[in-house]
Amino acid sequence: MFENFDIAALWEKTVNWCGGVFWNQETIFQLVVIAGAFIISAIINKIVSKRLIDAIDGSNMPIQAKRVTNNLRRLILPFIWLAIIFFVSQIAGPALLNMDITLSQAIMKLLLAWIVIRTALQFVENRFARNFFALFILAIAALSVFGILDETTAALDSVGINLGESRLSALAVIKSIFLLFFLMYLALFASSFAERKVLQIKGMKRSSQVLITKIVRITLIVFALLIGVTSAGIDLSLFAVFGGAVGLGVGFGLQKGISNLFSGMLLLMDKSIVPGDVLEMEGGTFGWVQHMGARYTEVVTRDNKSFLIPNEDFITQKVVNWSHGNTLIRIEVVFGVDYSHNPHEIKAMAEEATKHADERICHDPEPVCHLAEFGDSALNFKLRFWIKDAEKGITNIRGSVMLALWDVFDKNNVKIPYPHREVLITEQKKAP
Repeated sequence: MFENFDIAALWEKTVNWCGGVFWNQETIFQLVVIAGAFIISAIINKIVSKRLIDAIDGSNMPIQAKRVTNNLRRLILPFIWLAIIFFVSQIAGPALLNMDITLSQAIMKLLLAWIVIRTALQFVENRFARNFFALFILAIAALSVFGILDETTAALDSVGINLGESRLSALAVIKSIFLLFFLMYLALFASSFAERKVLQIKGMKRSSQVLITKIVRITLIVFALLIGVTSAGIDLSLFAVFGGAVGLGVGFGLQKGISNLFSGMLLLMDKSIVPGDVLEMEGGTFGWVQHMGARYTEVVTRDNKSFLIPNEDFITQKVVNWSHGNTLIRIEVVFGVDYSHNPHEIKAMAEEATKHADERICHDPEPVCHLAEFGDSALNFKLRFWIKDAEKGITNIRGSVMLALWDVFDKNNVKIPYPHREVLITEQKKAP
C-alpha cells in the first residue's frame, strides 16, 4: 500500500526545511511584517467594507451584478495585504537593505493567486462550488510556490491499494473527486442553460419542454459521472462487484424515488398532467400544477399553499384533471323554493340571474335550470352553468351565483322554505 514512500526521509526533509527557513532573524522579521500587514489590512477592510455594503445595497444594479460586486468586495483585504507586503519587501529587499525576502515573495504569490482565482470564478453562481474550486486551485498553487508539488504528487501516488490487476492510488482518488465535481457542475450548468432555452420555444407544448429538459439533465449527469471516473484513470470494472452490491441496497432504499422519477416521465409522455393544469386530488387538494420535478409535482392551491405530491400518486390514485381535453367546466347549484310559486317563472328567473352573476360565466352554452324533484317541503331545482377558468376558483363563482339568486328572489318575494318540526308532548295518566 505504501510503495516507494519513505516517511522518515520525508519527515527529515520537512524538519530541515522548516529549520532552515523559519529559525533565523530575517525570517522572523518577515513573519512580523506579514502579521502586521494582515492586522492593518483587516482594520482598513472593516472600515471600507461597511460603506461599500451600504452603497451596493442602495444601488439600482441588477441582483446578479450586486452579487458579483459583493464577492469582489471581499478581495479588499488580500489586496491591501499584498500591497503592504510588497511595499515593505521593496524596502527590505536586495535593492536597499539586502535582506532575504523569500517567504514574503511566497506569500505575495499566494495572495496574488487567490485574488486572480476568486476574480476568475465569479461566473460560478453556487457558493459551495465556487469555494471548492478556489481552495483546490489555491492548494495546488501553494504546493507549487513552496516547491513541493512534485514530491506531494509522488507521495500521494505511492499510497494506494491493489485491486486485482489494477491499482487505486490516493492521487487518482483526489483527481477523480475534483473531475467529478467539476464535470457535475458543468453538467448542471449546461442543463440549466438548455432548460431556459427550451422553455423559451413558443411553438412547443409545456409538457414536451419539461420532458426534454429532464432527458437532457439526466443524460448530462450520467456522461459527467462516466467521463469523470474514466478520466481519472480508474477502471470501472473495479467497481463491478462492489457496485452491484451497493446498487442492490440503494435500489431497495430508493425504490420510491425511482418509482416517482419514472412516474413523472410517464405523465409527461402521455400528457395526462402538464404544468398549468387544474387538479383535484382524492384528499380534497384543489389547485393548479406549478412545477413538475423528478420526484414530485408542485400543486398550488387557491390559498397559495404549495403541496409537493409524489409523482407516483398521480399514477396509482384517482385524480380529477379539470383542464384535460375541453377546458369548459360545468358547475351545479342546488336550491329549493316554496310550493306557492310557479316553477316556470323560477326557472326563467334563475337562468337570467345566473347570466349576469359574474363575467366568468359562459353564455355559450347558456346556464340552464331544471326542476329536479317535488320535495317534502319545497320545489327542488338544479342550476347548471359553465366556466373556462377553473384555476381562478370554484367556490367563489358558486357563491356569486347564489348571491344573485338571493337578490332576485328577494326582489320578487320568492320564499325559500326551511324544514319545520312539530313536537307533541302527551301526558301519561298514572295507573290507579
